[in-house]
Amino acid sequence: MKVTVYTQPDCPPCQVVKQYLTHHDISYEHVDISEDSQARDYLVYTLQSFSTPTITVDQDIVKGFDLPALQRLLNIEE
Repeated sequence: MKVTVYTQPDCPPCQVVKQYLTHHDISYEHVDISEDSQARDYLVYTLQSFSTPTITVDQDIVKGFDLPALQRLLNIEE
């Protein structure tokens, strides 16, 4: 399973997502769209997302901090 978290500075929900994944020992790639214009274009034009955090789990996309969707995709039960 490949998890990627697209974030930007001063995004409190982005920090919460990263803490949540770390808490559950889920390894992920962190991409800061403010520092990577190609990643920003990918986020907008390919993933059709206009906000952060946006999380990809393999081919699935979670826009915003949608805990139920993340739990479902990562098979986390709480």
